[in-house]
Amino acid sequence: MANARHSGHPERAFGATAVGAAGARVQALRLVLWLVAALLAAREVESVLGSPPGRRLTDLETWVGPDGVLHVKGSLYDSDAFTGTPFGGLVLKPLTRAAEQALGWGWTFGTLLLVVALGLIAARALPQPVSRRTSLLAAPVAVSLLMLSLPVRNTLYLGQTSIIPVLLVVAGCFAVRGERAAGVCVGVAAAFQPTVLLFTPLLWLTGRRTAALSAGATFAACTLAAWVAMPRDSATYWVHHLAGAGLGGPADDLANQSLHGALLRLGLSGPPEIALFLLLSGVVAVLGVRRAVRYARDGQLLLAVAVTGCAAVAISPTAWQHQLLWLLLAVVGRVGRRAADRFVWPVAVILVMTLPASMIVPGKPLFQPLIQNLALLASVAAATAVPFLLRTSPYFRDPVPNLYAPTGPEGGARSLPFLPQRAAPVMRRALTRPNLLFELLLIRVTYAAYAQIRLAAAGDSSTAGRARAEEHGRQILDLERLLHIDIEHWVNHAVVAAGRVEDFLSFYYESFHFGVPLAILGVLYWRRPVDYRWARSAIGIATVLALAGFWLYPLAPPRLMPELGIVDTVNGPQDFSRPDYGTLTELTNQYAAMPSLHFGWALWCGLVIVVVAPRGWMKALGLLHPFFTLCAIVGTGNHWVLDAVGGAAVVGVGFGLTHLFQGPRAAPGSAPATAEPAPVSGATAAPASATPSAATEPAAPADRDLRSPQPPSGSPQDVSSAPPDRPRGRTPN
Repeated sequence: MANARHSGHPERAFGATAVGAAGARVQALRLVLWLVAALLAAREVESVLGSPPGRRLTDLETWVGPDGVLHVKGSLYDSDAFTGTPFGGLVLKPLTRAAEQALGWGWTFGTLLLVVALGLIAARALPQPVSRRTSLLAAPVAVSLLMLSLPVRNTLYLGQTSIIPVLLVVAGCFAVRGERAAGVCVGVAAAFQPTVLLFTPLLWLTGRRTAALSAGATFAACTLAAWVAMPRDSATYWVHHLAGAGLGGPADDLANQSLHGALLRLGLSGPPEIALFLLLSGVVAVLGVRRAVRYARDGQLLLAVAVTGCAAVAISPTAWQHQLLWLLLAVVGRVGRRAADRFVWPVAVILVMTLPASMIVPGKPLFQPLIQNLALLASVAAATAVPFLLRTSPYFRDPVPNLYAPTGPEGGARSLPFLPQRAAPVMRRALTRPNLLFELLLIRVTYAAYAQIRLAAAGDSSTAGRARAEEHGRQILDLERLLHIDIEHWVNHAVVAAGRVEDFLSFYYESFHFGVPLAILGVLYWRRPVDYRWARSAIGIATVLALAGFWLYPLAPPRLMPELGIVDTVNGPQDFSRPDYGTLTELTNQYAAMPSLHFGWALWCGLVIVVVAPRGWMKALGLLHPFFTLCAIVGTGNHWVLDAVGGAAVVGVGFGLTHLFQGPRAAPGSAPATAEPAPVSGATAAPASATPSAATEPAAPADRDLRSPQPPSGSPQDVSSAPPDRPRGRTPN
């Protein structure tokens, strides 16, 4: 303050203080993110080295153990244990002299260092311009994502070498100085993984011809050296197995995420399959390289590397899970003109790279081809079809912003005393329709997590967990007797006595639990997008609260209380002599009865219909669903009456918290279903309402070099330009 008074510029002092505080927050967040990355690395080390010998580093031990394929005399490919190139075997042979335990520790920590190096280089190679905050936080976020990815975890667990080619290519494109040195890196990477040669035409077509020639010469020299040292192995790999095809087990295995593996899984074989594979591989390679050249010339070299790597994965004869890391690099691509669409692609990539396909796609027979080839389809899409934005697009830095309901008592989020003021924009109610793909991913992954947590909440259900659940069941029964609502036995036997009623309620219990909520969400998404967000938030909060109930209060339903004599009309008679009769194997948690989500979700359906339906008869029809569900859960012996009360309570809290965070429900017709102004063709000037950084950013100079992070000159639109008729929006970091 004193300095401000003496200087005569108090606003500068205040501004400097604000900037300093913001910088301190960013540095603190960066430290936290690095701590998270370190914890993830420690978790991977413990997971690998904490496993007993014989179940960790299995591929590495098969190669370099006392009887490993790199140690004994003979061909590397006498068995299917080694799938690398002869050059890879030549490089790894010296490791056979190391002790297995020391090699395990050294290999694991060495691989971790390679992962960290890859994350640091990728973070520095982000397409410009990026904010200072993004540049500071990118490295720990990149390392954490790599640690969480399935390819890295698989590489660490198996003791594989698949990080090396990716790191060599990225280092050659971004970290190594000199064209020849960069080409050497790419050539050595291709000697480990032959399809990496696809980067040679990328280098050539982007003006780095010295690097391209150096890469080809290095690959040829490494391959020739391996051929001289191991002629029999080289002939087996390059001639008999066509660059590794058929090595490492059946090529139609689900772990082989290449076009060759997908065609074999579809039932093709022989010359027709080979011809189709070569045709598709040629198409993917040409399209992938063309797109990569375009993005490289646009200044998005990291995206160009990712696109080329994804094409290399697809055209490889075998692309095992630990070789799919190229797809994760494609997370840097920007897709979508609307701000609401901007996170769909990175979220989809992160989910595919970190979760099993069965958690992302429903495990129904119809979706089995998608589950079996999900990583391949994502790689092919990244290489050939995903419409990544160019930096010359007006939407690259300034997407069409979301429209929000007004804040305050009449709509939208309000300021809450227990939340920071800056959190309010996150909770504002958007008036535009959300991205469909993002919503489908959100619903599917949320339900998969719900199912896993619900199952984990069962605990040791065959012993102490079962006794605890039955004790809670007796507590509920005593409370119902006190309230004179213990009607489960009477209702159940009345239903059993009426055969058609029993069949109807059993069918209703099994068939409408998921279908009706999904149908309502679908109708709301299409016809009432504002109400869709409100309803989706309410059922999501209610489900999370129910999970807490399952975990804290496991409860045996009436049908699993032998002394009550309840007839299980859905699952049939239970064998009460078996200690684990209540678990129904490991498929579901049978003690997740309080609260009843069968009734809770049905009540949510009824309330939503009552609120949004325009006709009285529709509202009345909507209330029939929770009524029939209540009759079904009690009549079939699957829930207590108080379970339904618990389900109603969590749904009520879900609607209440949604109202608290987002404000009251918007009136019908308060906003259009979509609001996306079209850009003006040929716009070259930023509007007056644009952010200062977007309006004053100078155009980038021309440079067609692959290493250049800038777009070419003479582009029809400047990076900072924006259509003059678009609403004002914040420039994303």
